[in-house]
Amino acid sequence: MTDPSPCADRPEKRYWLDEPRHVDKIFYGLVGVCVLLLLSDLAYRKHATFGFESWFGFFAWYGFICCVALVLLAKQMRKLVKRDEDYYGD
Repeated sequence: MTDPSPCADRPEKRYWLDEPRHVDKIFYGLVGVCVLLLLSDLAYRKHATFGFESWFGFFAWYGFICCVALVLLAKQMRKLVKRDEDYYGD
């Protein structure tokens, strides 16, 4: 008595993000938005408290470097706070 699985006769449902061309469109769209935001840094006068805040693209680079630092820090913190595989028992 082998029952076929209920979805054996139906084709697998495909989502629009399953196609690489759609993922590429999103990626290049985000890159375009980031470039436009970086170029908009030239369009206004900055009132910086510190001199380095007036550098072109300072906050973009600052955000990127801090994001990378957070990921690297989290990878190191995992070694301190992770639990054993059998923490909850059998």
